[in-house]
Amino acid sequence: MIKRFVIAFLFLSVAVGGVVGFNKFRDQAIKDFFANRPIPALPVDTVIAKAGPWTPTLEAIGTVYARRGIDLAVETGGVVREVGFAANDRVEQGQVLVRIADEIEQADLAAARASLQLAEQTLARAASLRDRGIAAAARIEEAEAAANSARAQMRRIEAVLDQKVLESPFAGEIGIPKIEEGQFVTVGSTVATLQDTDRLRVDFSLPEQKLAQIDIGQSITLVGESGATASGSITGIEPRIDPATRLVEVRAELDNEDQALSPGQFVRVRVTLPDKENVVALPQTAVVTSLYGDYVYAVVPAENNTEEEPRLVANQVFVRTGSRQKDLVEIVDGVAAGDRIIVAGQNRLSNGVPVMLVGGAAPELPPEAGSETQTQVLPPEPERDEDADGNPSMDTGAAQAAGVSE
Repeated sequence: MIKRFVIAFLFLSVAVGGVVGFNKFRDQAIKDFFANRPIPALPVDTVIAKAGPWTPTLEAIGTVYARRGIDLAVETGGVVREVGFAANDRVEQGQVLVRIADEIEQADLAAARASLQLAEQTLARAASLRDRGIAAAARIEEAEAAANSARAQMRRIEAVLDQKVLESPFAGEIGIPKIEEGQFVTVGSTVATLQDTDRLRVDFSLPEQKLAQIDIGQSITLVGESGATASGSITGIEPRIDPATRLVEVRAELDNEDQALSPGQFVRVRVTLPDKENVVALPQTAVVTSLYGDYVYAVVPAENNTEEEPRLVANQVFVRTGSRQKDLVEIVDGVAAGDRIIVAGQNRLSNGVPVMLVGGAAPELPPEAGSETQTQVLPPEPERDEDADGNPSMDTGAAQAAGVSE
């Protein structure tokens, strides 16, 4: 009995030891396989960084206003007798836009004229009597006072009549009428908006750190949401910085003869700063933003190369960026002229990963910044044949060359 137990124990020990040993052997073989397995090179697009002239800019968001734009309103109430404009009409300065009923004031004006005429006749008779030594001085003074009072009353009625007529204060484009003929309006009722759209102004804000870089007369460029563009110059800088937002208000004016922009429109403002020389600029796709800062990947030869053709690896380089223009960004620090920078394919990269230079649709640098793209021809796709059932099948040799297993 004991002999059988010993034999069974030995057999079980051998079996367990074999299983444990096989698992350790398998794990070590897998570890050695992946440790010695070469990392495949990842395809990337690159450009050669070159130094050249650069025009820095400041960008902001602004709102367009007419140089002269107001809401027209009536000074007195009454019934509208005439509306002398239609929507989007071009009106001239002094053109009559609205007439309000003035029959009562016209009657008062006629009475005031009659009173003035009578007072002037009385004053003339009193002056004639004074010259003949008949009228007293008090009589003359009373006649002069009556004439002056009648004259003032007539001017008052004429002023009221002027308030019954609304004239255009300046030439411009008038908006949609807010009143109709026969409508009763009160004092201050809005009639329409009047905008002089031939010349516009744009108001925008910049951070206080940029205040030293702007000045009166600097050129600006506007781009609207519709794609319309315009150019102008800075005409005013607010001397006080808003303590709540730490922003400074800036105003610029521009011509709008082609009517490309409209008052109230949202625009992107670009302030042009003095040119710089020997600035390295890269496509914006080359710069990756992270919590630790902006960085790019440079292509450098791998260390300890033993192959005839040295392998290339990606080297992560943190950079400090400046202003941006279209698809380019200024690199203030971190990249030197002559460095080969990756502009596409960074999502799969990490520091030290082998890379392979291939062609691509990388953004082109301007002639002054310079760019060169390294191109490598990719292997052709494996040929496909059809089996007996007409289904496409891949040739075994081609499948192996392409790394496809059946």
